[in-house]
Amino acid sequence: MYGLSLDKLPRHLAVIMDGNGRWAQERMLKRIIGHQKGVETVRVIVEECSRLGIKYLTLFAFSAENWLRPKTEVKSLMSLLKKYIRIETARMIESNIRFNVIGAREELPPDVNQAVQEAIDRTARNNGMVLTLALSYGARQEILKAAERIAVDLSSGRLVSEDVDEKTFSSYLFTVGMPDPDFLIRTSGEMRISNFLLWQLAYTELYFTDVNWPEFTAHELHRALHVYQSRERRFGRTSAQLQNRS
Repeated sequence: MYGLSLDKLPRHLAVIMDGNGRWAQERMLKRIIGHQKGVETVRVIVEECSRLGIKYLTLFAFSAENWLRPKTEVKSLMSLLKKYIRIETARMIESNIRFNVIGAREELPPDVNQAVQEAIDRTARNNGMVLTLALSYGARQEILKAAERIAVDLSSGRLVSEDVDEKTFSSYLFTVGMPDPDFLIRTSGEMRISNFLLWQLAYTELYFTDVNWPEFTAHELHRALHVYQSRERRFGRTSAQLQNRS
């Protein structure tokens, strides 16, 4: 394993879990087998992030655009999602992990939404890592919803225009109460953000790997975190300014 500095880990890690279908197709298997294998990887990565002390882990599990996939695949994914949440809730309670979901939850099937709510309720008192699944999530849709809600509050007088700054706008997003991601990992070799946390990723360090999600092990996670720790996060400042501040 890579020698990681536990005091320099990202507070918030976001992951675009890509390559389940590709992994299966390369092995002449059905795509759903790849998603099932991907669930096993989720379990490994969640446990490792919790063990390392990462406070927030956000996984892009199902996008707003994924509803356009074949109906049979979407149905299988929803069934797999419900099964994962049901099984993992007890494990999250045992590991002191708090469960959270962002996205258009109203678009999820009622039985999946019920499983989601039960997991949220049963882990609400946990104060360890916050595990967030982005479900039926799209960043452009999130930003539009925030703008619509701000417009309503402005017209009703609950908000005045002088109060609308970055902090206020962030409070209308799904991720209210969460820090912006420090580090984003995307697997499978694709190098794009895919409508994920567009506002929140403004100063996030990005990491792309060719490894498909079903093969993304704890070792691969450590490799990525090692790269993160080698980077200098300047937030618009110069290296000299950062050195002077320290």
